[in-house]
Amino acid sequence: MPIHEVMVKAAWLYHVEGLTQAQIGERMSLTRRRVNELLADALDSGIVRISFSSSLAENVELESQLRERYGLAEASIAPTPENPDLMYGVMGRVAAGLLDRMIATLRPASLGLGWGSTLRETVRHMSRAPLADPRMTVCSMMGGLTRGAEINTFEIVHSFAEALDAQCHYFAAPIYADSAASRDLIAGQPVFRELLDEAAGVDLSFLSVGDVTGHSLQVRYGLPADTDVRTIVSAGGVGDLLGYYLDANGQPVDHPLNRQAISLDLSRYRGIAHRIVVSGGRHKRAILRAVLKAGLATAIVTDADTARWLLSGKEHV
Repeated sequence: MPIHEVMVKAAWLYHVEGLTQAQIGERMSLTRRRVNELLADALDSGIVRISFSSSLAENVELESQLRERYGLAEASIAPTPENPDLMYGVMGRVAAGLLDRMIATLRPASLGLGWGSTLRETVRHMSRAPLADPRMTVCSMMGGLTRGAEINTFEIVHSFAEALDAQCHYFAAPIYADSAASRDLIAGQPVFRELLDEAAGVDLSFLSVGDVTGHSLQVRYGLPADTDVRTIVSAGGVGDLLGYYLDANGQPVDHPLNRQAISLDLSRYRGIAHRIVVSGGRHKRAILRAVLKAGLATAIVTDADTARWLLSGKEHV
């Protein structure tokens, strides 16, 4: 039997039929350790998706406080994992639940996306083709890179479109042009002007934020070769949304990079009715608070420790 089928069968027996790992091992002639590995692989690969119908009581209270403090329509809080390496997966699971609910409730005709590890994890845990508009389109809202799955806008958009049984529209451009003049030239081309207009008109957007540390994919791979992230920090930048670096109050900093970003500008982004921002971890706290203070999100997904910090009023992360 192919390994994929072995994994699926083991997962079915465990999660659906309720057999113990020992019973599965006996039935399938496998060691208990091998059964445990197969079940873990089934979760990691997205073959099995676990969802919770309710949040922890403490997190429900945090969600309520965040909505009230920042005027949000939605907030979803996940327990902070003890291992920071698990943050993307945790955020992805919780974000998938919120996105599924919002799509089922709002039935949007269009969804605008960014890119990043959290979005990659989210689509792995989404329901297949939830109650979406049958004419739904999924589009990129910003340029990107092609070095890896997390920053490949094509792969992210295609994966969401496949999950939602929707049409996908790609944004085939880098996240930054080499100058402001080049950016204006690219954005002024009819094909890109049309794509930016489409991004501005989506019913629902789903983005993550970037920080200014070595954790950031954009800092590691996306900045132009002549850009030092320290110049962004010196200008007051605490992180980015849609490639635009913002200060602690959520206002764009005075830095050349903000004039080189090939993405939907923030003034048009504000016109989108439903704007989900998802990110977690200590390194994302400053930019998350900046986005919330500036009213750039209508819904947020984050972890409990970050939520408590956002409510605390503390200046340092």
